[in-house]
Amino acid sequence: MKNELELCFDKLWPICRSISGDGLRRSFEILKEIIPLELSEVPTGSKVFDWEVPKEWNIKDAYIITPQGNKICDFKKNNLHVVNYSSPVDKIVEYGELIQHLKFLIDQPDAIPYVTSYYEENWGFCISKNEFDQLPKKGEYRVVIKSTLENGSLTYGDLVLKGSSKKEILFSSYLCHPSMANNELSGPICLAFLYKKILALKNRKYTYRFVVAPETIGVISYLSKYGSHLLTQLVGGYVLTCCGDRGDFTYKMSKNEDSLIDRVSKHILKFSQLNHKIVPFSVGGSDERQYCSPGFNFSVGSLMRTPYQQYKEYHTSLDNKNFISFNSMSETIELYFSFVKALELNDVYKNSNSFCEPQLGKRGLYPFSVNSDINRKKIHNRMHLLSYSDGQNDLIKVAELNNVSIFDLEQDVKDLTKSELLIKVKI
Repeated sequence: MKNELELCFDKLWPICRSISGDGLRRSFEILKEIIPLELSEVPTGSKVFDWEVPKEWNIKDAYIITPQGNKICDFKKNNLHVVNYSSPVDKIVEYGELIQHLKFLIDQPDAIPYVTSYYEENWGFCISKNEFDQLPKKGEYRVVIKSTLENGSLTYGDLVLKGSSKKEILFSSYLCHPSMANNELSGPICLAFLYKKILALKNRKYTYRFVVAPETIGVISYLSKYGSHLLTQLVGGYVLTCCGDRGDFTYKMSKNEDSLIDRVSKHILKFSQLNHKIVPFSVGGSDERQYCSPGFNFSVGSLMRTPYQQYKEYHTSLDNKNFISFNSMSETIELYFSFVKALELNDVYKNSNSFCEPQLGKRGLYPFSVNSDINRKKIHNRMHLLSYSDGQNDLIKVAELNNVSIFDLEQDVKDLTKSELLIKVKI
């Protein structure tokens, strides 16, 4: 999988993306080679809750010519050099005017910052502090941004993978940042390859919904269309972001901390033997803000490596291919898939022989000898499962009460169901 992840990354990396425009559409076409998203366009001016879809932005080139005739802040060398969504400009300016349109980071002098101006027409360039310090203070500069801001549309993609139930699990990520590896490409790429693993699951119980949209305005647009449906069908879900660095895992809970999604996620992490931390919901972050807003209040969490804003490379040119690991991305996909397998396995069962314990021996479910620790543990788990299968407790709760992984109960569920000692309860 690592080679496939890297190949997809390399195709997407050079493209200048934004919340709209041809770069975004090209990125979707590449992503569709992995996950067959259905693309939708939301026209400029569309009212989506308290927001309005802005004009479509496209860019061909941008640069500054210094008084000495040197080209700097060259968009074609690094697309972070232009403030994303900059208005077109071609003019001569003095140093004093120029520096009002330059963005840099004092505490990271080698980095080019990522800056946007989606909802206020303006123009600007991003430059490293070291390069800024070398700019001559006298003479004329030529600033050129070959961009357009015109009526058009915003693009998002979605896909629904049906299961036996209409109840849905959501996986959502964003596609809108230019060249950033962890904070941009790791999320949608991991989502795409997770889709392939879920697609291969036989007899899926849940229906799975995959959404890739520009951050904030894209998901707000999506929810303006599908929010009412999700209010009736969504069990919960996840926002995929910051999936590729080498840090430990962080699980950010939804506001409904005792939801099925949060319980499953915390349970799997507990028995994963992976270093991790669990943090409460907060409004700082990604599109979980929209999914968990008061009107929807969906149980949507987020599994990450190092969270946004907690690594110095965040929103800079240092968030590049060298910063991420395709091993880390692969591990993140596998952990998300463990969540899926647990959700699929988790059901509520009722012991059909609820008055006193059933005789397991006559059903071939009791070992000939219980002298070994393995057999004693096996029988204990089986009897524990039967004892707590009262038609109310789901398997996650039963497993937690016995301090074992839900996957440790999987074979017992099969054996006891086959013998008709366990009956699945329809909820």
